[in-house]
Amino acid sequence: MKDLAGLMKQAQAMQEKLGQAQQELEQLILLGQAGDGMVKVTLKGTGQIERVDIDDSLMVPGEADMVGDLVTAAHADAKRQLDARSAELMQKAAGPLAGMPGMPKF
Repeated sequence: MKDLAGLMKQAQAMQEKLGQAQQELEQLILLGQAGDGMVKVTLKGTGQIERVDIDDSLMVPGEADMVGDLVTAAHADAKRQLDARSAELMQKAAGPLAGMPGMPKF
């Protein structure tokens, strides 16, 4: 029974750490860029786009498709950063239980 109590304590501590990691993640602001910084997408830790900045030099007739591609690429850059940071925070929070059967994959 001692082992079960210890395991329950560990699980509760890990749950608290995961909650803290989730809160930290939600506070993140990440910047994705494309076209040598001509397009920037600011992404919140929740995954929502907060802002899109497009260099004025791109705002010319006939370039809409290119601008759209750059926005998509900048968002993908920010999303990759968010995914990496999320995995890092969650693995840190899970501690020695990370990767065990039944635990979420990060």
